[in-house]
Amino acid sequence: MTCPRRKRETNTTCMLVRRSRGIHDYGKILRENMRMLRAIVLQEDRNFIKVWSRTSKSSIAYESGKIYFENYQSCYSCIDSHPQLLYKLPQRTKLEKIEDALQCSSPLEKALSAPSDQKPCLVTLTANNWLYRLSAETGEKLQGVYLTPNTKFKYLHWDEFQDRFYVKSVQNKGAPFAQQAGVSQNTLMHLAIFNVFPLEIVGMLEINKTVFGSTVTDVVLTQGTLAVSHSTKSVKLYSFDRIINECMTKRLALGRPSPFHEGRTVGDAPYGIPVNIFIKDCPPVLFEVSCSDHNVQIGGHPWHYIYTPPHKKHRGTYHICSLAEGILAKNGIQDMNCCSLETDLIYLHPDESGRIVHVGPNTIKMLRCVSGLRSDSPSEVVEDFSITTSRNNVGPRVTVTSSGRTVKRIGQQLDDDPDQETFRTVGYEDEVDLLALVVTDGEEGEGRARLKLHDNSSGKLLKTIPLEQAWDVTYRNDMHYDKETIVHIEERNNSFRCHVYKLQTETK
Repeated sequence: MTCPRRKRETNTTCMLVRRSRGIHDYGKILRENMRMLRAIVLQEDRNFIKVWSRTSKSSIAYESGKIYFENYQSCYSCIDSHPQLLYKLPQRTKLEKIEDALQCSSPLEKALSAPSDQKPCLVTLTANNWLYRLSAETGEKLQGVYLTPNTKFKYLHWDEFQDRFYVKSVQNKGAPFAQQAGVSQNTLMHLAIFNVFPLEIVGMLEINKTVFGSTVTDVVLTQGTLAVSHSTKSVKLYSFDRIINECMTKRLALGRPSPFHEGRTVGDAPYGIPVNIFIKDCPPVLFEVSCSDHNVQIGGHPWHYIYTPPHKKHRGTYHICSLAEGILAKNGIQDMNCCSLETDLIYLHPDESGRIVHVGPNTIKMLRCVSGLRSDSPSEVVEDFSITTSRNNVGPRVTVTSSGRTVKRIGQQLDDDPDQETFRTVGYEDEVDLLALVVTDGEEGEGRARLKLHDNSSGKLLKTIPLEQAWDVTYRNDMHYDKETIVHIEERNNSFRCHVYKLQTETK
């Protein structure tokens, strides 16, 4: 009989001594470092203090320890005790304005031929269809690719995170004279797909209504599948790898001669990148479902999909079904039964545990799918834990009019009433394995908020952090919790403000 292992508390001193002696497992070093940081964050004598604020007339973005202002023109690092300006790009014209951007982390497991290819970078898309790769630390231009003069590209999205991304054009509405003449415009949009580290072109393809049907309304790439949305409320998934293998006519290489036009270089102005993936016949459908708002999520262990049927009677509910059999799981209909201005959300947990997070105004449920005991029995959705807010029972409100008449309001109170404790945002910090929940209430004045840190495995509340800055629920607010840093971005009256909190030791 083996003795059970005793659960030991994290001892920072012992970890530092062991690390100084040399540990060859770098993954273990990183895990121990994050365990130490988590212990420090949760210490009672440590708190988050606001150290910096900045206002902007344009939107503000935060990602991986960096704050971007003025459409990614200036970048501040949050590594130090106060945000520091990393770089400021030269002023751009309206045609050169950055439309969208993705931050790319450099690979650790392989060495690339060019040193610049190894660096973390910011991939930006400009209004004049240029794709630039900028150094994440200096803003230096590392590479430029011209897309095409014929189509307006506007969006950047990941297909496979930190591996492959795509550039998406605006939808083709057709020329006004062609619409008046009754000439149909079959081309809906274009997609340009790239690999990162090094930056390589996979291909350019056209989404045509003659192939996917006249009802097609939108297309996205996700996890190696082409997801096509239709006005009939159906979503169809196709294998993108199969499309590449069967429909790619010529391979392209950036900076090399174009195989389609002699004397032209792929990725150079003014010709850019030609279409090299021609889908002439509709590929086999991998998966199809009719759903509300074209919103379907696939994942979990075992594989399931989450959607809302398009019928009125199912509005406000989420259905969880087995992907293999297409059968509704036991307890697979999730309904918060909430009365609120904002709808409840459901999504797959980003920690890749296969769990499902269901967020309402006053309840958060952590769900998971369990396989049936028999091979022919349906799976079951079970609840790991739930987190609820504290609510006060409020009776009918009494108002006295100017004439002295007393009026009682007996209407139902909203679940996201600003006077009651309400969940506003839910985040997950993977490196310290904590759930970060923003909660507002009306006890300390309207718009006051707290950040609550919960254990990701059990849901246990570990720390509550009062936020100095007000949280006005009538405007948009974004909260980012990143280890020892909290970033609060708010939008008010067409202006934006960014507030940064850093972990500090409280002085008594």
